Amino acid sequence: MKRIFVLFLIMAVTIVNAAELKLGKAITLKEKLTVSDVLQNTAKLEGKTVLIEGTILTVCTNKGCWIEVAGENTEEKIKVKVEDGVIVFPQESKGKLVTVEGVVEEVTAKNSCGDHKNEAKNDKAEVKEKSACGGCSGDKAKAEGSSCGSDKGTASAKKYQIKGLGAVIK
Repeated sequence: MKRIFVLFLIMAVTIVNAAELKLGKAITLKEKLTVSDVLQNTAKLEGKTVLIEGTILTVCTNKGCWIEVAGENTEEKIKVKVEDGVIVFPQESKGKLVTVEGVVEEVTAKNSCGDHKNEAKNDKAEVKEKSACGGCSGDKAKAEGSSCGSDKGTASAKKYQIKGLGAVIK
């Protein structure tokens, strides 16, 4: 009877652990930020390590070196780029829940996807800096009919991503 119980316990633990795929370094942070929080505060968070959770929308089909993660609102998404070969996101992870720990960074030629950077046209989160005219960007001002000019007070668009250090896919 004890053998059956032990065997059952081992099988249960194996099944539970198989449901999670751990990639890269172990996650150390406890406090999660929403994707929206990160997108709204990229300048403040740049260079800081964050923990986000969301749904995987897209996976790099070439090297598995990035994923696009959406929060509660699928319109708000951010790219998580990892070092090629260190972490490889499986294609079958699309649609699954992921928890990612990584550093918020501005996208540069050095940290982008290199030879397959045009794989997805909208694979990076684009965030406009707040303008000097009350925090509206030129595009937002146009959409809201604000008196801000389309080029007045608007900083050039910066693109941000998260440099993924570790992830857990459920």
